[in-house]
Order: sequence, then C-alpha cells, then structure tokens
Amino acid sequence: MRALFAATKAARAKRWDAGRFSFNVAKGRCATCDGEGFVSVELLFMPSAYAPCPTCHGARYNPQTLTVTWEDRTIAGILGLTVDEACAVFAAQPAVLRPLVLLREIGLGYLRLGQPATELSGGEAQRIKLATELQRAQRGDALYVLDEPTSGLHPADVDKLLAQLHGLVDAGNTVLVVEHDLRVVADSDWVIDLGPGAGDDGGRILASGTPEHVSRANRSRVVGSRTAPYLAEALGLAFAQR
Repeated sequence: MRALFAATKAARAKRWDAGRFSFNVAKGRCATCDGEGFVSVELLFMPSAYAPCPTCHGARYNPQTLTVTWEDRTIAGILGLTVDEACAVFAAQPAVLRPLVLLREIGLGYLRLGQPATELSGGEAQRIKLATELQRAQRGDALYVLDEPTSGLHPADVDKLLAQLHGLVDAGNTVLVVEHDLRVVADSDWVIDLGPGAGDDGGRILASGTPEHVSRANRSRVVGSRTAPYLAEALGLAFAQR
C-alpha cells in the first residue's frame, strides 16, 4: 500500500519513497505522538490515561504526508478501513488484494488495517500469523502449532478457518491445535484427550485416536473423559448436517 502512495505523481514530485508513508518512520509520522495516534496524559494520584493526539487527532501522520492521496484517500484513511472494505478498494491491485482476501477468509474481515497489535486478542494474532504463512509457497514439511485460534469467532468464521487449516494439511504440513471448540475437535484427524480435570486435576491422556474413537472412550475401560459425550453429540450433529 505504501508503494502505491509512493508511486503517485504528488509523491514522485516530492521524491518521497514508501518509507514516507509508514508511521514507524520519523519523516512521515506525527512528531507529537511518534505515529501512535494517541498520547499519554499524566494524572496526579491516578494511573496515566491515553487521549487522541492533539496534533494529528489520531491520524498518526504529519500534515505534509497527508497531502498525498491515492484514489482520493490519504494513507490515514486507508488504514482506517476494515479488511472487508479494503478488499473492495484494492480490487484492482492483486499484490495488495491477496493478503487481504486471506485475512477475510480466516474470519478477520472486521479488523482495521491500522489496528494496533496491542488491541488484538491472542486468537486474532495467531490468525494473522497464519495468513502470513498461507501467502508463502508451501513446502509441505512445516509444523504449525495454534492455541485456541477460534476464541471469539462466530461459527461461520470457524468454518472459514477450518478450510484454511485443511489446506495446510492437504499440502503435506502438520497442524497441531490446542482447542476446546468441539466442532474443530470433531473435524480433526487425530484427537488427544487430556484430563480428567484442569490444572492439578489433569495431565493424564484419557484417550487418543480418531474423533469417533475418542467419543466412545467412556464405553471402554478408560473412564473419566468429560469430552467424550459432548464430542459424540458434535459428531452426530456434523453427520446430520452432511
């Protein structure tokens, strides 16, 4: 995106490169907030608070940088778009569109392009890393470990994420997911059920095998799986939906 702005007639006339449109570089960012978009306000006898930058008002760039526009939008305006909105704006820019489509396909279409990393949940951060990996050429020998990547996701977005994970596996990679969402567990190739409880009450492998095998764990000599009956229900629902 920064390259598109650097290629505009206005930027070339000023001999500005792509770095000018990064809020991590001093020459383009707001000098008051250092590109953060907000400033810390010291309060007497109370914790510090944060307020929009009084100079850029949250735009993160200095006024000179914001004089350059691409398709009638400033770089600050672009970063204010959601991924879904940006897919429409950059529909004719394949290099930009491809990563945006991947983000949308793993359920992150609602994120703003300029959203600070500190505002992301753990699951969102993992899915962004996953989208980065999906852009690379697949060699088929990688191990991906994800810790509850479906946290906070709508069921429809879980389906999108599962499709991408299956794509990694189909390419020959191995995906290990620590997960409590039984729809994900039921869709796995192999399940390791730990328990019987949490913390000091857990740590034992109660059952392992295909989802169908683990769902019948309490019918065998291994008793105590709290996952088994709910997994059986999830498998029955999935089978009915087919």
